[in-house]
Amino acid sequence: MEILARHQAGMTLTEMAEEAGLTRAGARRLLLTLVATGYATQSGRLFSLSPRLLTIARTSLGGASLWTFATPIMRDMAAQFDEACNAAVLSGEDVVYVVRVPGRRILSVALDVGTMLPAYCTSMGRVLLSGLATDELKNFLAEAKIERRTPKTITRRAALGKAIDKARADGFAIADEELELGLRSIAVPIRDRADRIVAAINVSTQSARFSVEAMERDILPVLRKAKQRIEEYFFT
Repeated sequence: MEILARHQAGMTLTEMAEEAGLTRAGARRLLLTLVATGYATQSGRLFSLSPRLLTIARTSLGGASLWTFATPIMRDMAAQFDEACNAAVLSGEDVVYVVRVPGRRILSVALDVGTMLPAYCTSMGRVLLSGLATDELKNFLAEAKIERRTPKTITRRAALGKAIDKARADGFAIADEELELGLRSIAVPIRDRADRIVAAINVSTQSARFSVEAMERDILPVLRKAKQRIEEYFFT
């Protein structure tokens, strides 16, 4: 796990065996055990740690985990806008919710910690994908399962790539009714000390309550302040 944690882009079986000083057979058994128990994922030849480690590995400061500290900040945002505020990490082609502060019910599907949603059509997914290395993003765009969830869903891979590039350049992403009609969300990244995107937080709202322009004007500054508080507390 420690070796995989140092290689967030993933490792091949041969690379793992060499770095761990194991035979290929020994490394394969350990990696497949991690995959089988949910602590690692396999994509082609690459093995990576999975978000399940969040349940046992804590980013500690004074005994409090990152998300224990972040939740009250997110709760304040949810109360300020009377909307849901969420945090997620990337797992393969999906985002995995690690914090869920409910607002008004705006989705027909139930959401909770552990819920997985497709990264390509969600604001947190776009932000998280913008943190991938060039080769990783290229592989995602080539191999990801992309379906039209609504008439507004971006399904052309070239256009999706441009949307992810825009999220990287802007430092935020808005998903406008791409996951579900009537739902808009805006997300910003959480970065660690090495400036790597490790998570994302968002506010999701009914399209009738906030236009895209209003989300950028009113919600984005608050999201960015919350992001800054979380990063300063844990990563500086």
